[in-house]
Amino acid sequence: MADQVAIVTGASRGIGFAIAQRFVAQGAKVCITGRDADALDAAVKELGGPEVALGVAGKGDNPDHRAAVIDTVTDRFGTITTLINNIGINPAYGPLATLDLGAARKMAEVNLIGTLGWVQEALRGGLGSAGGSIVNISSVSGVRPAPGIGFYGTTKAALIHLTEELAIELAPKIRVNAVAPAVVKTRFASALYEGREEQVAATYPLARLGNTDDVAGTVAFLCSADAAWITGQTIVLDGGITLTGNVQ
Repeated sequence: MADQVAIVTGASRGIGFAIAQRFVAQGAKVCITGRDADALDAAVKELGGPEVALGVAGKGDNPDHRAAVIDTVTDRFGTITTLINNIGINPAYGPLATLDLGAARKMAEVNLIGTLGWVQEALRGGLGSAGGSIVNISSVSGVRPAPGIGFYGTTKAALIHLTEELAIELAPKIRVNAVAPAVVKTRFASALYEGREEQVAATYPLARLGNTDDVAGTVAFLCSADAAWITGQTIVLDGGITLTGNVQ
């Protein structure tokens, strides 16, 4: 990946940071984003410092932040070749019948519309001028019903469809794919397993929850030349859980 310049959104920790680590290890230059400037500074240092990584703080659903990221990356590293849309929020838990509509709008704005905004800005920054790749981080809740996080799953299902639409529109210069993880051991997903990890893991055919490297390795593959004939696909990373009819 020595010729790649990547943006990984929501990457000060968790899945996004693991993806950034994998990219840097394989020679890419990486920009990570997030809301916490101090956390981004620490992450950039861990990634290897300003020669290989930079961080730009802001909210992913803010158009000015997205534009600033693109301008900063192109000024520092050159033309963008790779975009990983990792930002996602889930501020509500419970049935759809009583879901606060303000929370639903916020999820749609960040998880779906924000993703499209990042794609539009990356195109302005040169993505596709010499080939390129986009990977959207969806969820198994976007491929199977997930009671309690139903609207989050709805936005992730829409993200899968957006992936397919973009794959058609941006071909042949840009490949667009998605990954749909089940429960991965991160702070974001901790409410789904904390205090009962063994019990939850026992429901998975592979008898464990996911880790961030499980996702990072697949994303790196999708952005590599080994995946040069793959576009519009969603790879489910679930330890086999969807085979059982469950997603969490």
